[in-house]
Amino acid sequence: MSAEHSRHRPPAFNGHRFLGPDDPPAFEIVNARGAASAVLLCDHASNLVPATLDSLGLPGGELERHIAWDIGAAAVTRHLARLLDAPAVLSGFSRLVIDCNRHLWDVQSIPEASDGTGIPGNRNAPPQDVEDRIRHCFAPYHEAASRLISGIEGRWRTPAVIFMHSFTPSLNGEMRPWHIGVLWERDGRMALPALDALRQRGDLVVGDNEPYSALEPRGYSMPHHASRDGRPALQFEIRQDLIADDAEARTWAGIVADVLRPLLADDTLYQRLPVPGG
Repeated sequence: MSAEHSRHRPPAFNGHRFLGPDDPPAFEIVNARGAASAVLLCDHASNLVPATLDSLGLPGGELERHIAWDIGAAAVTRHLARLLDAPAVLSGFSRLVIDCNRHLWDVQSIPEASDGTGIPGNRNAPPQDVEDRIRHCFAPYHEAASRLISGIEGRWRTPAVIFMHSFTPSLNGEMRPWHIGVLWERDGRMALPALDALRQRGDLVVGDNEPYSALEPRGYSMPHHASRDGRPALQFEIRQDLIADDAEARTWAGIVADVLRPLLADDTLYQRLPVPGG
C-alpha cells in the first residue's frame, strides 16, 4: 500500500461484522506524505452504502443524487491535494448512512428524509444499527483526520484545515446563483482573503457563508478539527453542475489552488488563535 494513496478498514466489533469484505473502507487518505502545512477534508466524498444496509431501501438512482453525497467534491479534493502537495482525508460512505458533518445529536445525522425523498432504511433505526454506523463509518473518518492534523502539528506547526464540499444548483425549487461559496466561523484569516481573491477574478458569483453558513446551523467538522483549537480554517462549497466531470473538477481545483497558494505561503498563518471560553 503506497503512502500516496492509502485505504483503511476498521476491524469487526464484538464479533458483529457491520462492514463486509466487499464494502469500501471508512475513509481514504490521499497524498499522505504531502509537504504542505495544510490538510484537506472531504466529509461527503462517497455515495456508497454498506451491503448490510441494503441501499437504505432506495433505488440506485437516488444514491446518485446530491442527497447521497457532494457530487464532484472528491475529484476536486484529489486534484487539489496534488496541486498543493497536501494530504487529504475523504469519507468512505454516503452522508445518508451517517453524515460526517453533523453532530450525532442532530436529527439529520441519520436523516429519515432528504430534499423531499424518504430514506426507508433510516426510519426507526435500532440502537445497534446507529452504534455500528458511528463506530465503523463516522468515528474512523474523524479519527484519521485528527491523527493527520495532530501529526503535522507535532512534527512541524499548526496546519491550516480546508474543508471541501459541493452544493446542488437548486434546492426546494430555488435556484442558487453562486459558483462558489466560502464558509467560515469567527476566524477570517483565510476566508476573508480567499473571498477577495475569488471576487477579484470578475467572472464568478461568490457567496460569503452562502449557500450555507458555518455559523448556523453549525456543522461538526470545522469546530471539531479547527475552530475549537484555534487552527486556521475555511470551507469551500462549489456548485455541482460546474464539477460534474473530471476535467471540470481539475479546472476548479486549479482555481481554488490559485486562491490558497499565497495564503499558505504566509508563515504568520500557522498559529493557534485564542479560543473564547477555551
